[in-house]
Amino acid sequence: MADSAAASLSKPSVLLGLKDLPIHNGSAFSWDTSKIGNLPDTFPSITLIYPSCGICNSALVHIVQLYCPLEGSPFHRVINVFACGRKQCWGKSESWKVLRSQYLEVQGKEEPKSPSKQEAKLTIKDWCEDADDWGTHEEEVIGRTSTRVPNFNGSHSSKLCVDMECTAPLQGLALDEDIDVSVGALRSHTPVEGGLIMTSPVPQLQPYYIGVIEEQEYADCTDADHAQKLLKEYQQREGINLEEMMSESFADKAENETYEKSVGIRDHVFHKFMKRISTCPQQILRYSWNGQPIFITSSPLNNNKLVPACRSCKSVRIFEFQLMPALVSIIQGVDSDVSVEFGTVLVYSCQKSCWASDQQHPLEEFAFVQEDPDQRFFE
Repeated sequence: MADSAAASLSKPSVLLGLKDLPIHNGSAFSWDTSKIGNLPDTFPSITLIYPSCGICNSALVHIVQLYCPLEGSPFHRVINVFACGRKQCWGKSESWKVLRSQYLEVQGKEEPKSPSKQEAKLTIKDWCEDADDWGTHEEEVIGRTSTRVPNFNGSHSSKLCVDMECTAPLQGLALDEDIDVSVGALRSHTPVEGGLIMTSPVPQLQPYYIGVIEEQEYADCTDADHAQKLLKEYQQREGINLEEMMSESFADKAENETYEKSVGIRDHVFHKFMKRISTCPQQILRYSWNGQPIFITSSPLNNNKLVPACRSCKSVRIFEFQLMPALVSIIQGVDSDVSVEFGTVLVYSCQKSCWASDQQHPLEEFAFVQEDPDQRFFE
């Protein structure tokens, strides 16, 4: 029993990102805001040249921005994820870009704070009492019951995390002593002015804040019968039938001539994926620094040997987070018909989160894209 408890404590926690309140025109926010869509926000010392597709060279679409500082590190830290909106580029890792930026505030210099969204003092118990809605009135419920991702809340993180009892999940984000940059030297370095550079207008998505709940807390406060009831209601509302889908996955090929998925390992992996997310189908993001991703189809990345090392320091890259199928239906252009489809997108980042004192541009990390075996289950 003790060994089991110890193993549980050592296992990286998983935080679920959820679509939160919409960001309205004229809203002011900065780099410590985690969000879907809009344009990326840059640190004062960073110049971000807006990226283009590695396949067709078109301007990419900004998908998500995560403010994700690591415990034990003095740096503010942001990851921006971009993807190509052209259909011919969907499902290809080369059409995605992940940029990591870091920033160390100069001591004594006051930086502008992110404007406050509605601030609510709620405990996990309060959240669970309001967990009867899986998508209806989503903006109202999620907006008042959740924070905006793992220590991803900037100026609001400390107070809200205490109220939400989510300080334990943040322990998994620690870098411990593996910070290979001299903090003293960085504090004496005067940042230069940075910003976002775009050579032409780019497509933008309707922006939303990102909310967060710890996966285990969600599971603990939702009993099995209640979870099944919510799942059934969600399936009816979204037109999804998980039981039928999973039975088809394992049915004999001769009895399912129109069912095109391969039988065996691929279906088993897909079944495990769907089972894992079925408790919270509306999750758009799973965050687990140095944790384990969940694959939607079998993948050679299972052993991490195909994940390239960090280009900057040559350290290994580790899994940090993944984008989930529910995000696909949220992606909507502001002034144009923009869409991006995928099954899941796995993001791997430098284990040391390396950053040089004179670094003035974001560092590129690694994205691995898996196509959805059957997109109809998420439409």
